[in-house]
Amino acid sequence: MDNQSSHDSMMGGMASEQTRTTTPPPLRASAEGAPGRTAARAGDRRTRLLVVGIVLAALNLRPAITSLGALLEEVRDGLGMSGSVAGLLTSVPPLCFAVFGVMAPRLARRFGPGAVVCAGMAAITAGLLLRPYAGGTAGFLAASALALMGIAVSNVLMPVIVKRHFPDRVGSMTGLYSMALALGTSAAAAVTVPMTEALGGSWRTGLVLWAGLAAAALLPWLPLARNRGTAPGGGRPAGERSEGARPTGEPPETGPRPAPGAHARVPQPSAAPLRITRSRTAWALAVFFGLQATAAYITMGWMPQIFRDAGVPASTAGLLLAVTMAMGVPLAFVIPRVATRLPHQGPIVLALGGCGLVGYAGLYLAPAGGAWAWALLLGIANCAFPLALTMVGMRARTGTGVTQLSAFAQSTGYLISIPGPLLVGVLYQHSGGWGLPLALMAGLMIPQTVVGFLAGRDRTVEEEAAR
Repeated sequence: MDNQSSHDSMMGGMASEQTRTTTPPPLRASAEGAPGRTAARAGDRRTRLLVVGIVLAALNLRPAITSLGALLEEVRDGLGMSGSVAGLLTSVPPLCFAVFGVMAPRLARRFGPGAVVCAGMAAITAGLLLRPYAGGTAGFLAASALALMGIAVSNVLMPVIVKRHFPDRVGSMTGLYSMALALGTSAAAAVTVPMTEALGGSWRTGLVLWAGLAAAALLPWLPLARNRGTAPGGGRPAGERSEGARPTGEPPETGPRPAPGAHARVPQPSAAPLRITRSRTAWALAVFFGLQATAAYITMGWMPQIFRDAGVPASTAGLLLAVTMAMGVPLAFVIPRVATRLPHQGPIVLALGGCGLVGYAGLYLAPAGGAWAWALLLGIANCAFPLALTMVGMRARTGTGVTQLSAFAQSTGYLISIPGPLLVGVLYQHSGGWGLPLALMAGLMIPQTVVGFLAGRDRTVEEEAAR
């Protein structure tokens, strides 16, 4: 919307210049000013629609997973799953994110990011409608994979869309959609069990309801899908301003501001692909993303079961998971804004890692007695996700760099995260308790903190890849 203010002033200046050079001034100003005002209003509406679309899409990026976590025991009984197969089920999300996420940049180049996100919302809707009634474990997994495919491409393209259309609001917009993502995650965890009980107790009914939210998210992306490369105002993409144009409002939150008169020397996206694998920061960010995703999917898939095995009622266990996810609602907005104002994001990484270690220790020592405290601490630790997304936008200087870094970090990261939930299920089944799984979770938090600290250093992947 700040881009729109700049657009308004530019149009006003054009109209004023034309007024000084023609007669009669009032008639000419009216004739030339009306199209400008119409274009400004259309651009403002498109910007608002884009913000609504981003928020609704983010709300749908986790309910497919946390709604299942809340009803995992019922789904296991209904489909006849063992603990190991249930562990495989909780590993399906990162597997799909890794496989399908890597396709997102190529699809975005061919069809446009808006069209790909629109298709992603349609895939989520279809998958959530089909999976409760697909019949058997194989059908359940296939329909889940369809929904997760839509989530995967949207995961990768959200930072790209923010960088393109809101380059001077990377922290704010990342915080907004991260907050919406956390809200959708926590809402699904909190209300799935009560809604299921209120509607007759069938886990199939409890899961299929979330298709309605996905269908609502599809609506704003239908008109946005036609826009392949322009900014909401209808001009060139934000971040590719003409020489001399300056943003209004906050200073840019990624990268240094160019010196006055140096706009012509600002590096532009190159047609040649960036050799992203030559960047140490890209690898550190990918491993950090993978380890935080491991912790997140273990938490979403297994934390309710940890509490239920400790004697906590099912509805309360779902509510505890909701509290963990809900911590991301305020913090997902605050952390990106703080991160973009720090030259090094390492201190935030250290604070989040410390909360995670204390939370895992609490789950081992007193899972029921201190349940609410552990849920809060693990919720804070899970905010490594919005921090990782923010660093994706900060560690690349160009739109092309952000696209490649987002795809590389997320696809590689999700590949790294695949074994974690599965291994937890195997350890739980064969050890008969949560001691070994919790030791694994705590042990993984240490390398996560180390690589996150390295990824937080003030540098860009373009600089490293060029060396």
